[in-house]
Amino acid sequence: MIGSIRKHSAWLWWIIAGLTIVSFVVFMGSGPGKNGGGGSASGQGYGTIYGKEVSAEAFSLAQREFIIYYWLHYGEWPQKSATFKREDMSRETYVRLLLTRKAKDLGIHVSDEMVNSAAVELLKSLGRNGQSVPMDQLVTRVLAPEGLTAADLQRFLRDDLTIQQLVQTMGLTGALVTPQEAGQLYDRENQEVSAQAVFFSASNYLAQITVTPAALTDFYQKNMAAYREPEQVQVNYVAFEATNYLAQAKAEWGKTNFEETVEATYRQYGATEFADAKTPEEAKAKIRDILVRNRALADASQQAKEFATTLFAIDPPKPDNLNTLAKQKKFTVRTTAPFNAAFGPEDINVPAAFTKAAFKMSADEPLAGPIGGTDAAYVIALARRLPSSIPALDQIRDRVTQDFKNRSATLLAQSAGTNFQATVTQQLAQGKTFAQIALAAGQTPQFLTPFSLSSQDVPEAGSRAEINQLKQAAFTTAPGKPANFMATADGGFVLFVQAVLPVNLQKKNTELPQFTQQVRRGRSNEVFNRWLQAEANRELRNTPLAELMGGKNRQP
Repeated sequence: MIGSIRKHSAWLWWIIAGLTIVSFVVFMGSGPGKNGGGGSASGQGYGTIYGKEVSAEAFSLAQREFIIYYWLHYGEWPQKSATFKREDMSRETYVRLLLTRKAKDLGIHVSDEMVNSAAVELLKSLGRNGQSVPMDQLVTRVLAPEGLTAADLQRFLRDDLTIQQLVQTMGLTGALVTPQEAGQLYDRENQEVSAQAVFFSASNYLAQITVTPAALTDFYQKNMAAYREPEQVQVNYVAFEATNYLAQAKAEWGKTNFEETVEATYRQYGATEFADAKTPEEAKAKIRDILVRNRALADASQQAKEFATTLFAIDPPKPDNLNTLAKQKKFTVRTTAPFNAAFGPEDINVPAAFTKAAFKMSADEPLAGPIGGTDAAYVIALARRLPSSIPALDQIRDRVTQDFKNRSATLLAQSAGTNFQATVTQQLAQGKTFAQIALAAGQTPQFLTPFSLSSQDVPEAGSRAEINQLKQAAFTTAPGKPANFMATADGGFVLFVQAVLPVNLQKKNTELPQFTQQVRRGRSNEVFNRWLQAEANRELRNTPLAELMGGKNRQP
């Protein structure tokens, strides 16, 4: 019932903006091996940092802090994230140990008042409608299920505040930005140009493309790699769906003081979690549904666990064991359509863990589960693996034909754009305007909204050109001149720079103080990052990471 982490929270951004650490360290670039969740690959300890031994306890505590840091940063636990590599855990933990030890050596200390203040801000950031989340609820509902405690959170807050002071200390020289320099940087980022452009899109040239059998075959043969299908798997599965346990869940709740639970939940969370309900009864109805559904899902998961326990006890393990046991238990076995690791099954709605488990299965370990989802729990068996392959042309002829047309039309558009740019250069010298030249060539000039290096969008361009391409063309071209033709995936464009506009002084005076702070913060982080990279390259060689990375970048 705790609200989602709001990434605009001032407290969270203060932490995140200050700690641009961890993933960029050269020495740590590829991460440790399979035992990245622990310490030494050889079991000989956790190494030393700044000449002091890293104890198992210190490593464990730092790892717990990082887990909390990751949750605050990304809104999920690293060990449950589909994108976080578990082997990276050790790397991140050692960097955190390095930072806290350096801060201690420098005598950096934060007061209890600062820690308490940070805790208050955190609880506010996790609540909704201005209400703080009670600490006991954060611990019992969020931390405890992950094996974390209030002491872990308190230590995390203290160490993060300490690291923040370390960032400020080591990056101090980067903050030395004068008002004059900041003003110049502001002008560079915010000075706008006015420009016109002519866009050349492939769609305007498709009608000119003729597809012959020989041309299509040649195109397919030259681009066969683009049509390679990734490895796929197909699995048999038994789904223990929560909907099948709703009646059971209602009966179980009926044996308790269900309405008292509903009332208590409403009093505690009604104003925050169910603020969209029009009446108290509507909110309570939603609470009843959630409680019943959660219990039904728990019952389904328990049934899946019991089924999986029996399944895994059958020796030898075989994929057919799933069908045999399901038939005995009168459960339905279904089969997925083939799917790849990137997208997972398209015919059923399953969690990422389903796909991950499916691709881990092998002839020796052909079974997996239970796998929990939002609507069901699953037990799966490997049906077959489909190796990566390139379909024959006849199998994908329509797809190849469309690709051939699009590519040929794009080349025609780009050729037209290149020729137009040459024409513009010649005729501007004869006194004609860009608009006149474009109209004479049968093209439509687009007058663009003035934009700067800090602009995020140029509306007139739409999807025909990326903003960074427009900036590159505009700010590398003198006023009154056309930029070189800029190719895009769809064709390209020719941009004509009309003028560089004066900076809006009123806007500058208003925004310059905050801009200056951003520049100083960015410079400080750059200086700190360079320092951290050097420290990590030196100090973390004395930890198991050096061994796990095979001595990468090791000094002779």
